[in-house]
Amino acid sequence: MTIFRRGRQKLCSCLLLAALCAMSSFTHASTMSHPEQLIDVTEQFLEETVKDYLSRSNIDARHEIVVSRLDPRLRLNQCDQLLAASLGNSAPPMGRVTVRVSCEGSSPWSVFVPAQVRLYREVVVANRSLLRDTVLSAADVSLAERDVSNLNQGYLTRLEEVLGNKLTRPTQPDQVITPNQMELAKVVRKGDQVIITARSGSISVRMPGEAMSDGVPGKQIPVKNQRSGRIVKARVTGPGQVEVAM
Repeated sequence: MTIFRRGRQKLCSCLLLAALCAMSSFTHASTMSHPEQLIDVTEQFLEETVKDYLSRSNIDARHEIVVSRLDPRLRLNQCDQLLAASLGNSAPPMGRVTVRVSCEGSSPWSVFVPAQVRLYREVVVANRSLLRDTVLSAADVSLAERDVSNLNQGYLTRLEEVLGNKLTRPTQPDQVITPNQMELAKVVRKGDQVIITARSGSISVRMPGEAMSDGVPGKQIPVKNQRSGRIVKARVTGPGQVEVAM
């Protein structure tokens, strides 16, 4: 009888241990955070961050967010608080970004999730092959949608920003025109007869003048007032037009 009782006690102990192991295993599995949850948190965070950035910057752009795949074997303890997310750097949320997803609960952890944010805007592109020193006209350029997160050399969004400017290097069809590919075309040459406009509030006075050097829009050049003979500094505003402040 003693042998039987001990055998039954041993059997019960084994069954109890197995049950406890099973319960422990189930509890551990049910408190895991899967890669899909991290991806969802990252997507939601980036969606809000990009929309806020576009709103604050007053940028009209279409955007796409692609979160990189995570190792499906990744397992983390379930967080007893809402997961927090933040950008890995302070740069604008575009191009390659890294989002830090973290748990600040009783069992803290953090994971860095890589993603790609694409911003599509209408930018100025060449309509055809253009040679260096080409002065750009409306027939040379147009607007086309491009992912600006890849345009590290910059871009232009209005045709007016390029028309009348001169290319400093050749371009190919559909190539994005960047600011450093152009120089402002000279609209005033030394010796040109120009109209000097002097402004003060709503009052303006016009007088003839002579340019003493070449000039591009926005640049100040010396101009001789043909009535008084005085030489003044005037800002070039267009072909044959300069302006001084009264």
